Amino acid sequence: MVGLGLIMMMIMKFFRVGVAPFILLLLFLLCSIDSSSVLQVQGRVLSISTKPDPNDAAATARWLLSFNFWGVLNTISTDLGGAPFGNVVSYSDGLPNQGSGIPYFYLTTLDPTARNALKDERASFTVSEYPLGTCGNVDPENPTCSKISLTGKLKLVDEKSKEFEFARNALFSKHLEMMDWPVGHNFQVFKLEIENIFLIDWFGGPKQLTVEQYLDFKMNKNGFIL
Repeated sequence: MVGLGLIMMMIMKFFRVGVAPFILLLLFLLCSIDSSSVLQVQGRVLSISTKPDPNDAAATARWLLSFNFWGVLNTISTDLGGAPFGNVVSYSDGLPNQGSGIPYFYLTTLDPTARNALKDERASFTVSEYPLGTCGNVDPENPTCSKISLTGKLKLVDEKSKEFEFARNALFSKHLEMMDWPVGHNFQVFKLEIENIFLIDWFGGPKQLTVEQYLDFKMNKNGFIL
């Protein structure tokens, strides 16, 4: 506190301002900071680009997948007679600011999700904008707080493929802890092969968006929508 007070006195002396104007200036600067522009993931601060225009469905969908880091992965349960089973999982769709749009997962068969997928690949994956902190004060279910559900097949990624290296780097770059997860738990890389997209990012119902439109969309090196 002593150090902070000394710094404040030096700043006030340099700019020849009193305490009250300085405090007002400080409050203005603090209030002007866009707290939704950064996100902390496992101790690292990630920059979040401006939310795309709601009329651009592909941009919103790719933005959601690229900057988020967890979601709910749903599979067909082999233990519950075919009932749907939802599980919170971490994921990545690429290196920071280089998302591919395809979500990759690091799963173990000690968990029901991977066991289910190896017997029935049908799956869906849902991500909300809410964890990004860009929804303001609205409820997560409000249509202006974007959410996306990707439906398709949850498949193992071939460990000998280039895609496997890409997926591992994508996962470990966003989730540092994964590198230290127990080897004996036999974690494997899975991906969701997308067949259908359900996107809500504004009033008026789901947006029309094909898988081709979604995957063909590009972002630049800074993560901003082109």
